[in-house]
Amino acid sequence: MLNWEVLKQEERGADTSMLASAPKQMPALGYSQEIQRRVAQVGFDWADIDGVIEKLTEEISELKRADSQERKAQEFGDLLFTLANIARRLGIDSEAALREANKRFYRRFSYMEEICRQRGVNLNKLSFDEQNALWEEAKREFQE
Repeated sequence: MLNWEVLKQEERGADTSMLASAPKQMPALGYSQEIQRRVAQVGFDWADIDGVIEKLTEEISELKRADSQERKAQEFGDLLFTLANIARRLGIDSEAALREANKRFYRRFSYMEEICRQRGVNLNKLSFDEQNALWEEAKREFQE
């Protein structure tokens, strides 16, 4: 049985991409998931999540090797694209997941600031290791 995207492609004709109707005004992560969902429906997709994880590792390596700001930006974009694909494969809304991660970060960092105020310590005078210890304390406090 042909799926909806294939039928729509046939209606549009060979000259029009099946990606053309994806709403470009969507947030970037959501748009990435949408176009990857569409191409997966015609078989352009990894056989399993392991293939996508391998691609993620490859993209991280390419980002590390990037030798110009332009190349770094391209590789970072590829990395985000791959992460959005992992989210799609796992049934996760990448935009919602990032919003929740931002909220967790905000709560934890605010807790760090509050602890410093209570202890009479200036956060920006602490070493990274001391700050990280506070971060771990905040994570335990919120059990997230």
